[in-house]
Amino acid sequence: MTINVTVWGENVHEQTNEVVARIYPKGMHQCIAEGLNEAEGIHATAVTLQDPEQGLSDATLDNTDVLLWWGHAAHGDVLEETVDRVQKRVLQGMGLIVLHSGHYSKIFKRLMGTTCSLKWREAGERERLWVVNPGHPIVQGLGDYIELPHTEMYGEPFAVPNPDEVIFISAFEGGEVFRSGLTYKRGNGKIFYFRPGHETYPIYYDAQVKTVLKNAVTWARPEGSRWIDSCPNVPADQAPNPVEIKGESLHKPGEEGFK
Repeated sequence: MTINVTVWGENVHEQTNEVVARIYPKGMHQCIAEGLNEAEGIHATAVTLQDPEQGLSDATLDNTDVLLWWGHAAHGDVLEETVDRVQKRVLQGMGLIVLHSGHYSKIFKRLMGTTCSLKWREAGERERLWVVNPGHPIVQGLGDYIELPHTEMYGEPFAVPNPDEVIFISAFEGGEVFRSGLTYKRGNGKIFYFRPGHETYPIYYDAQVKTVLKNAVTWARPEGSRWIDSCPNVPADQAPNPVEIKGESLHKPGEEGFK
């Protein structure tokens, strides 16, 4: 069965920075989507912040099994109603892969419930992403580590909740380390945070990075039926063991509760 993937990019640096425009002439979002489409069974399309409904309408999300999110300069331009729509779909079962500076995106911070802050340095230093969970589906096809010759450094402490799993730990030329691959479950949806992806380096062309993203899409795809979070008022006579109503009630039969 085909996995339908939407790659969301804010598409700002590609329009304003000549270095990024030269490295990603079709946009980072399109480069990521093209890499995913190399895999049989994945159908990836790219949308941007500038598209109608910021690229993430209900119709688009309803037809998305896994959403990849790349943002950096325009986190504040993402509307709360956009975040609401994405959060709803994650809780229902849509997979979410958050890339690099998307750690500060509104959707990631909301799902984590923390600031998601970290240390950083832009010096083009070497990074080795060590595989610390070699049996995990996301790292199949890799060796002991991925080496990127030039990256932006991210350093601990990374202000996120303790993850369900740590997949990668990065070691940087300057000495810092960072938990660069983390998984979470929120509602019925799987979340994977993957650190590499600074826009002034050609990281999304790297074969091993593309392998990680393809594997992550397969891992994050929905499982089972969609969980619809409706919080219904169940009448007493429709309980598995029907009960007699005793005492006074705050709500009338069939009335919705407070949210």
